[in-house]
Amino acid sequence: MRQAYPEFAPKSGLSRAEMESLQRRVAESAVFEDALPFDPANVSLGDPENETLTGDSDTPLVAGIDQSFLDDRALSAVVVLRGGEVVERVHAVTDLDLPYIPGLLSFREGGPILDALSELDTDPDLLVFDGSGRIHFRQAGLATHLGVICDVPSIGVAKSLLCGTPDEDLDGRPEGWRTPIRADDSVDAVGGHPATPETTIGYAFQSRQYDSRPIVNPLYVSPGHRVSAETAVDLISQLSGEYKLPEPTRLADAYADEAKAQYED
Repeated sequence: MRQAYPEFAPKSGLSRAEMESLQRRVAESAVFEDALPFDPANVSLGDPENETLTGDSDTPLVAGIDQSFLDDRALSAVVVLRGGEVVERVHAVTDLDLPYIPGLLSFREGGPILDALSELDTDPDLLVFDGSGRIHFRQAGLATHLGVICDVPSIGVAKSLLCGTPDEDLDGRPEGWRTPIRADDSVDAVGGHPATPETTIGYAFQSRQYDSRPIVNPLYVSPGHRVSAETAVDLISQLSGEYKLPEPTRLADAYADEAKAQYED
């Protein structure tokens, strides 16, 4: 998979100020409106009982991206789906240069993920990341940073809220429920992207609830690049199966653990 804007790629040896400056440049280049090369209605997991609906030519290629870790190395996994069918799986193992720093995740994990994406034979139409997109202090989380570099529509799906304020209380909401996440004082206005209390930077989305377990917390879905917040949460709903995580990142998470085992033997 080609990098459209390699000048935005994370670099080692940058100071914190330089990393934050690069994030602001990325955010200025990001598009938080729908600029999709496919019809969002065609994104689905297909119908496993009807093979003709699992992956026809109108069904976009969706890549789920996740990582596991081997001491000071990252194993980045990519699983590409067309409908409910896995069409490609790749991974890459890359040395890590930085510790985890909140708000600077793309500088730790972005390079390793780009290494894995470069192994793909397919060209995904949509990238789904385990991490944030516009829900970020500088509106440039992992999904935004890498979406802009590749110039591919991207969505961030995080398990915790990095910043912003939900419109409503999140506890005990039913499956399928959603509420906007608005920018708060911790979110910078960048370029043409405002950060006022009226600015929707993502959604809390209750993907699943189960009668057999305690309350399941929502996911935090935000646009990465070339997709609006509203369409992003719709797409993640369409890509949700029987589990809390959307199927692309759930499968990428499982594949990352599977691939990791071969390096631990």
